[in-house]
Amino acid sequence: MKLLISGLLIFCSLSSIAQNDNNFVKENFIKMDTVIQMRDGKKLYTIIYMPKDNSVTYPFLMERTPYSSAPYGDTNYSKRIGPNPTLMKEKYIFVYQDVRGRYMSEGINLEVTPYIPVKKSKSDVDESSDTYDTVEWLLKNIKNNNGRVGLYGISYPGFYATASLPGAHPAIRAVSPQAPITDEFAGDDVNHNGAFFLMDNFNFMNYYGKERKGPVKDYGSQVFSFNTKDMYDFFLRLGPVKNTQSEKYFNNKSTIWNEYLQHDTYDEYWKSRNIRNHLKNITVPTLVVGGWFDAEDLFGALKTYQTIEKGSAKNKNFLVMGPWTHGAWESKEWKQFATHDFGSNTSKYFQDSLEATFFNYYLKDKGSFTASEATVFETGSNKWTSYPSWPPANVVQTDFYLNAQQKITTNNETTGFDEYVSDPNKPVPYTSGFYGSRNNDYMAEDQRFAFMRPDVLSYETAELTEDLTLTGEITADLQVSITGTDADFIVKLIDVLPQNEPNFKNAPRGFQMAGYQRLVRAEVMRGKFRNSLEKPEAFLPGVVTQVKFSLNDVAHTFKKGHKLMVQVQSSWFPLVDRNPQQSMYIAAAEAHDFKKATIRLYHDAEHKSKITLPVQKK
Repeated sequence: MKLLISGLLIFCSLSSIAQNDNNFVKENFIKMDTVIQMRDGKKLYTIIYMPKDNSVTYPFLMERTPYSSAPYGDTNYSKRIGPNPTLMKEKYIFVYQDVRGRYMSEGINLEVTPYIPVKKSKSDVDESSDTYDTVEWLLKNIKNNNGRVGLYGISYPGFYATASLPGAHPAIRAVSPQAPITDEFAGDDVNHNGAFFLMDNFNFMNYYGKERKGPVKDYGSQVFSFNTKDMYDFFLRLGPVKNTQSEKYFNNKSTIWNEYLQHDTYDEYWKSRNIRNHLKNITVPTLVVGGWFDAEDLFGALKTYQTIEKGSAKNKNFLVMGPWTHGAWESKEWKQFATHDFGSNTSKYFQDSLEATFFNYYLKDKGSFTASEATVFETGSNKWTSYPSWPPANVVQTDFYLNAQQKITTNNETTGFDEYVSDPNKPVPYTSGFYGSRNNDYMAEDQRFAFMRPDVLSYETAELTEDLTLTGEITADLQVSITGTDADFIVKLIDVLPQNEPNFKNAPRGFQMAGYQRLVRAEVMRGKFRNSLEKPEAFLPGVVTQVKFSLNDVAHTFKKGHKLMVQVQSSWFPLVDRNPQQSMYIAAAEAHDFKKATIRLYHDAEHKSKITLPVQKK
């Protein structure tokens, strides 16, 4: 996603520690600040670092960003350039550019700029044309280049990397979209299956959504002053989403926030911003990167790779999925996350063995790039695996039924249903603690806090008698009825550790890994979008209805002696905004519109609720 401001600061911090020699850039590169004119006359601020050693020619390696190319000025050098220290010391002509309408560049910035397939005049511009014009200028005006260009970027810059692919300049020879924004209504950043990710976007747009009158080095203060130590309490007290537009908060001062609230279905606004529609016949080698614990753009990485793969049969298209949070693959060290211990420095492996070799090979003809189509870290077993395709072919899509007595079995022989009351005024929290910003660990958090709530249904297998490895897509298929006309459905796949599981070193007092319910994957579906993101359909109260949707892919081994658990609930707050449980335009909902609803999940012969998992063949 667009890096949340907290995530951006963390990432910058990780980047700075990755470079020990603070003088390397200044001693080895010449810095030039300039502006490059686009075809419509707008000028984009561009910073170029050129190697002082001109005995050989160099390719360009470029990042286009909405987050500022600072430090500005020919004499102000960054302490680190390029995506990682290995590539920095390898030496490229590194290029940074403020995208149209951000920081020091002219023009108007659009949310995830729509691509224009047929450009009828010079005024028809998008991120593809801006990249094309920039590359053309660089080739003609920067000496000592070898005629090749690579692009990379994480999160929002990842989108800009992807956007260079349709209509790509012939000199672009390698692109690495990393955690790229891809489809903001279906699964990235703003909405997941039509459910609005309230907390993240409220925080991010307070930083990003501030308007400007022209090029600026610093946007200054945020849209509004905001500070809390308990996000759950803050958003519950704030009330309906419409209250974010009060005088105290956005107050219609952010164009993009207004657009978020206005476009509550998969209309042309969102469709035009879905870059997947244009990833066809891509010939540029691509290295798509994502993290299994990325709370922002897990969907984007997986779907960008899959779309290029389907629409570009001859493309050299590679996927890397590691045990990372958003952008953590560029940190100096990544051996652990939450209660996971991966047993190796996974980020260093990526930087040196995958990212550096990819760009060196395609931009410098140096060495070889022999990675498999998909290089994937398998959690649970904690090992890197390679596959000739993703999802792998050697899996069996296996149905696991949610049965009576809170059991999961591979056969469905029970009758009846389970039920809970979903109260939007007492929503299920997404995390067990109290946090002033998103708890990044929630994607691997112990779910026993939810297990104990009466408005969460939990089902589990017997202890596994052998390892169970899942690689690929997960599908939830629920048979439900509700007393209202809409509801959210959150499905969580959980790895239940055995009762003899030892505590990790230096565990806090009272903490127990025994019986730990570790989240593996979770996703939400706003019920009214169960059949179409474009045309919401109200539920008929009391009528059994199918709610079927996909969770993001997984690569995880449930070890022998563990259990597999599935939880189902109807709120995930304040990660996701509250559903009034009436089919309506939620951005206009009043406090009195939020109603309790009784929700039933059926598991009888006619109505089989299940989760379908990609079980790897032995």
